[in-house]
Amino acid sequence: MADAVNTDETRELIASNKVEGTAVYDLEGERLGTITNFMVDKRSGKAEYAVMQFGGFLGIGADHYPVPWSMLTYNTDHGGYVVDLDKDVLNDAPRYADNDEPDYNADYNRQVYSYYGVTY
Repeated sequence: MADAVNTDETRELIASNKVEGTAVYDLEGERLGTITNFMVDKRSGKAEYAVMQFGGFLGIGADHYPVPWSMLTYNTDHGGYVVDLDKDVLNDAPRYADNDEPDYNADYNRQVYSYYGVTY
């Protein structure tokens, strides 16, 4: 019973294992990708990025796109996150392949946030 409590959603919280695999949609409801993981600041505990998998075919050749967490809004109707982006914006967005995760340092963070027009 304790395991069920740990993974169930509450009104304000969601377990990390439920975020991973959650769909991401644009404002028109078109599916953009899936959250593969998220990056959390070690000291503050604040989620900084949702890393979204997008592109490829059946997950093969898909890239990973760090999207500032503040850009995402959970939508209960979709059962996923909604972001004010379209696929054209993602074409030139910062991304990486499976084996090439970047060093999430201050310079990289500024680059990602700047690309999306979000203050870092």
